[in-house]
Amino acid sequence: MIGNLEPEESVMGDNVISSRKAIAVCNQGVVQELYDVIAKLGWDCYDDVTVEIGGTQVSGIDVGEEYNKKWQSPIGTRKYNKDAFIIIKNQDRRDLTKSQPNPDLIAHHHKPEVATIEVADQKIAIQQDEKAIRAAIKKSDDEKGYDTYSK
Repeated sequence: MIGNLEPEESVMGDNVISSRKAIAVCNQGVVQELYDVIAKLGWDCYDDVTVEIGGTQVSGIDVGEEYNKKWQSPIGTRKYNKDAFIIIKNQDRRDLTKSQPNPDLIAHHHKPEVATIEVADQKIAIQQDEKAIRAAIKKSDDEKGYDTYSK
């Protein structure tokens, strides 16, 4: 019959439905909030910006031909959690420098280098007692204001 839609027939495809839902979300003021946040961060129109999805999971187990469809999924299948989120990254403003250790800090288990003297082309270590070494480390820590012995 002309003009009759059976329940199995679909007027709109899944892409159209998803697009309409996305537009409805954006019309709730989300786009304006996004504009405000980008302006607050001081991003430039020439920055390399990427959009990603977080809160997803990918099946990494090969379940074979016969598997329980309720609990398992084929390898490589991506599922979106109910609390999935959108990540907007400004790749140009990422700090990719590695953290550097503080050169002023000395571990308590670290013993200072043993002083040596050279005699007949051989280096001979001058022995220091352990109490003197610990006292020197404690004095150095106290001068720097470290509270290392109160624990």
